[in-house]
Amino acid sequence: MNTRVDPALGKPEAPAASLRTVLLQHPLLRPAAALIVLLALDALLVPGFFRLEIKDGHLYGALVDILNRAAPLMLAALGMTLVIATRGIDISVGAVVALSGTVAATLIGGTMVVNNGVPEYVANTPMGMALAAAVGVALLCGLWNGVLVAGIRLQPIVATLILMVAGRGLAQLITDGQIVTVYYKPYFFLGSGYLAGLPFSLFVVAALFALTLLLVKKTALGLFIQTVGINPVAARLAGLRTATLIIFVYVFCSACAGLAGLLITSNIKSADANNAGLLLELDAILAVTLGGTSLAGGKFSLAGSMIGALIIQTLTYTIYSLGVPPEVNMVVKAIVVFIVCISQSGAKLSELRQLLKKRTA
Repeated sequence: MNTRVDPALGKPEAPAASLRTVLLQHPLLRPAAALIVLLALDALLVPGFFRLEIKDGHLYGALVDILNRAAPLMLAALGMTLVIATRGIDISVGAVVALSGTVAATLIGGTMVVNNGVPEYVANTPMGMALAAAVGVALLCGLWNGVLVAGIRLQPIVATLILMVAGRGLAQLITDGQIVTVYYKPYFFLGSGYLAGLPFSLFVVAALFALTLLLVKKTALGLFIQTVGINPVAARLAGLRTATLIIFVYVFCSACAGLAGLLITSNIKSADANNAGLLLELDAILAVTLGGTSLAGGKFSLAGSMIGALIIQTLTYTIYSLGVPPEVNMVVKAIVVFIVCISQSGAKLSELRQLLKKRTA
């Protein structure tokens, strides 16, 4: 094979084919390509999809709307990524979203007072305390899940199923099954406010993503999570505190869900314990798998999970914009889940190939 020599350095240049191979084998190629295809489809079918405009110092447009609405899902996907990387699963995410949002909305509420003849609403509880209480409840939920999985050794899907049912039930008990409305305006900034022309929720997601990426890349945490996901028995025999690590990822997942609950509640200015975060755990799992994280544990990608969340939200926006019945969205997601699961199963994929060969022979 002939190699080209760089005349300036006198060293052989890397073949262009090798760079192409690296790009084609990059784990983010497939999710990024899927997102690009969806955006291109929207550009063709949705008039003015890429149009952006500034109103009152804020940036508006379909792309901004997709990013803003995807923020809670991206938070949930971040936490779910680490859980799945340890061979776990957390189906209580939606219940934690409802519970944390309910606690915050109930504590903040809003009481009308008149100052100098001007009516305004004040919080029933200081906003900082209310937010701390909501996040604290989410942390306790994660601790509960982690102890059940790592301490009592329940199957993750069974352990989190308990909280999936009980958590939403607790939220409904707090609100008596009613929708709690929030009137305190500063609270609205979390989910519907703007900073530097962009939705504030994006800064929350970016900060948590950067912190998580720093932990898994610049410390041994990422390696430990991969080790537990690949072989938890060998990790324990090697001296890793696998139980502590598993408890941590479930606590982190619930903390992310708690923040997502705050964004959702502040965005809609109310807490609906019956519907808030409903099926969000399924979207989070789908986003994580779309991003390249292996359901078998070990292999995970935080950036891929973010792209997966954007794929789901863009798909939802596309379906609604085209006037397709919302029920179709669930069918499409089910098909995507099936394709992802098959693609991650080498044995099943091999069987399908053999079956196709027999039929074409």
